Amino acid sequence: MAKKILLLGKNGQVGWELQRALSPIGQLLALGRRDFGGDLNDLKALKQRISDYKPDVIVNASAYTAVDKAESDEKLAFYVNAESVALLATLANQHNSLLVHYSTDYVFDGSGSAPWSETDNPNPLNIYGKSKLAGEQVVQEIAHQYLIFRTSWVYGVHGNNFIKTMLRLGRDRDSLSVVSDQVGAPTGAELIADITAQTVNVFKKEQTGIYHLSASGEASWYDFAKLIFAEAKQYIPEQLKINHLAAITTQQYPTPALRPLNSRLSTQKLATHFDLYLPDWQVGVKRAIAELLL
Repeated sequence: MAKKILLLGKNGQVGWELQRALSPIGQLLALGRRDFGGDLNDLKALKQRISDYKPDVIVNASAYTAVDKAESDEKLAFYVNAESVALLATLANQHNSLLVHYSTDYVFDGSGSAPWSETDNPNPLNIYGKSKLAGEQVVQEIAHQYLIFRTSWVYGVHGNNFIKTMLRLGRDRDSLSVVSDQVGAPTGAELIADITAQTVNVFKKEQTGIYHLSASGEASWYDFAKLIFAEAKQYIPEQLKINHLAAITTQQYPTPALRPLNSRLSTQKLATHFDLYLPDWQVGVKRAIAELLL
């Protein structure tokens, strides 16, 4: 019998791809902010929606993701990323639903250079990371069956992200400076959605837990930008003004929220538990740029 799946945050980068990826594995009800009960700010309506639909799986792709803004908007960040998630976990239990929730590499402080594993101690540097860690903790404390996917440096064809920012700046400027001492793995929303669908489809209760979900390999933001422009020149050479890309340090580019220098995530647990292969980060980036520019 097909699963009944409730998706929250359908219009975000990951939510947009989840609509596609989840559709073949069950009866999907996808909700966004404009849909009654599809916004984590309206918990009463959300509670009613879940009660009416009685989903087998709740996929929460809704979140507060404005990293710098969170520094001055702590209350809302924690409300969306933690308090509302606690209600979701409670409702998931009431309906014996699997809860799928997304978290971030920003739960770590970025020390060292080794990839972070799921058993490493979190120590977030900023309010956004603290609110996402609080969300993880309430899911673990309340939910009976859950999958928490920590991911990193998310981009997609839909929504705003680093690729689109670089393409816009590359059309307007001949020179750009990009941070080169923060290292992670750019991860496509498409990959996150496909992995989510595959794990949900075969999930067994003993697989409950936290998993790191990112593309393979590693890159700095400078490396990421370099590949974006190299690929873009194949499609829109006449539109690009950019001819010089400078590598700078995090200290040279101050932001309201501190960023971790080491955002490498070990995906060995996910690959082993679900028999999955995580492709190199460049594969997804090249595909996304082709989709955006062809």
